[in-house]
Amino acid sequence: MNNKILNIDLDSKKVSEKPIEEEIFTDFLGGRGLGIKLLTDYLPKSTDPLSKLNPLIFSVGPLTGTLTPTSGRFSLVTKSPLTNTIFHSNSGGFWGPYFKRCGYDCLFIKGTLSSDNKGYILIDGYDKIEIKDAESLWGLKTSETLKKIQEMEGKNCQVLSIGPAGENLVKFSAIMNQAHRAFGRGGVGAVMGSKNIKAIVVKNGTLKFPVKNKEYMKKLAIVARDKIKVVPITSQGMALFGTAALVKVINSFGMFPVNNYQFAYTEPEKIDLVSGERLRERFLEKSEGCYNCIIRCGRMTNTGEASGKGPEYESLWALGPLIGIFELKTITHANYLCNDYGLDTMSTGATIACAMELQQKELIKHDSLTFGNKDSLCELIEQISLRKGIGNELAEGSLRFSRKYNAQDYAMQVKGMEIPAYDPRGAFGHALNYAVSSRGACHLTGFLVALEVLGAPKKINRFSVRGKSDLLYLKQNQSAVEDSLVTCKFVGYALGFEFTARFLSTLLDRKISITDLITIGERIYTLERLFNIREGFSRKDDILPKRFLETPLQDGPSKGRVVPLDDLIDEYYKVRNWDENGIPTDSLLEKLSLKRLI
Repeated sequence: MNNKILNIDLDSKKVSEKPIEEEIFTDFLGGRGLGIKLLTDYLPKSTDPLSKLNPLIFSVGPLTGTLTPTSGRFSLVTKSPLTNTIFHSNSGGFWGPYFKRCGYDCLFIKGTLSSDNKGYILIDGYDKIEIKDAESLWGLKTSETLKKIQEMEGKNCQVLSIGPAGENLVKFSAIMNQAHRAFGRGGVGAVMGSKNIKAIVVKNGTLKFPVKNKEYMKKLAIVARDKIKVVPITSQGMALFGTAALVKVINSFGMFPVNNYQFAYTEPEKIDLVSGERLRERFLEKSEGCYNCIIRCGRMTNTGEASGKGPEYESLWALGPLIGIFELKTITHANYLCNDYGLDTMSTGATIACAMELQQKELIKHDSLTFGNKDSLCELIEQISLRKGIGNELAEGSLRFSRKYNAQDYAMQVKGMEIPAYDPRGAFGHALNYAVSSRGACHLTGFLVALEVLGAPKKINRFSVRGKSDLLYLKQNQSAVEDSLVTCKFVGYALGFEFTARFLSTLLDRKISITDLITIGERIYTLERLFNIREGFSRKDDILPKRFLETPLQDGPSKGRVVPLDDLIDEYYKVRNWDENGIPTDSLLEKLSLKRLI
């Protein structure tokens, strides 16, 4: 690690450096963990996420930019305007390694530029940090922004930017990475837009990362790459079809949500229309990968009318079957448009789906909001991004939108964030993770679908309750560590947690055990819980929409199921060493060297 934080104060336009204490690295690693620690230390209670006080914290990890496979990822931490919870996200590509080569581990942005002063941040090597005028960039889509910045700063730069959605403070706007990757969830684009920052550009980093045992690191990387090449999920499924390989698989378990989760199973002939296999057959131009990744799950596509990246599994679902659309070209164009405007595809589709069910139930009247209406989708995306017409209401997210019409039960969300593409009635451990995740409904913080559905590394009963809490505890802690190192979760299917410990041990030239990492993950996850408790969240918020608790699925392999959430949560709190209200106990805080937040 470089052991340096780059601080940018937008109020004063001052740039400074600050060392990172060794104890923080030991206890939180980097990436997500470092960001969580810095945010909880800095942010006052009840801060408005769109105020100047809420920072954007970008962090790399100790493995970022090394020989470790999939080590191109980096993390973002802030307070979410969509959920008002603590929020973490991560993205791949090359920005993280580029930034680390400039000599920093963390970028801490606070304050805001004046309303008449739009800017972008340039990090040019180690000694040239500027806030440059972005008036000519404001209002541009992300692809246009990338092109113009590359004209000004050179092709060999990496660009994070917001589109019109972030500028207009859409509650689920994204920060786009090279215009087609994303810090996608939670409205982080609105936080950046509230600071009047259009882009963050990094280039010309030349620093090399020292590894004390470089030869062993090389050997370990070779073994790891060989394993990735032979495990079916990473060598075939993801490599051939990208994340959309999951479409048929999840549907076959009766967990693929349609029409705002009113259904979770579609007949094979129809689901094939939106499958990863069909996407590859019709639109794939080439696969694409992040820094030091041989899986290359990214899909560069071309419909004959437009080209871009994706859609990924979640985007394909949210902009397609979730709103009753099974036409792949329409879905792909909508995905391109979300990327260009800087929208989270998942919350976009889920919020539209919520509105469509309100229309179906005659709680609102808006002709374009009908399931299966492919002709209005792209127009709705534009309206949301520009906050025009019905788009201004939808831009607040499904929870706020539905509350306006006294119809909260039709918003498929947890803590304000829309639920991903796995119906929780089909996998109880995954359902529990949705309910208790610190950032709202999230599939990545404890992806028990891997065990309950995919059988990676082993298959477990997806409808059992007993033992799920122990598995989720481990999975959530593991995920926190992966996000802090920072590595891709897909490589975990092939390598397991043991390889993670070995790579870190080799890098630091000291023994790091799996137990050590699990404890670090527990510390990060517990600190996130403490932040949310301080902000007023409690057991009452660890809940799923009534649909999943009271309305059984009517057909498919998960027919007749509802989620026994209370039983799952009672067991989970005990495993976590939290009390019956979900508050971490004094003994746990002593074990993890944490204090309650005030």
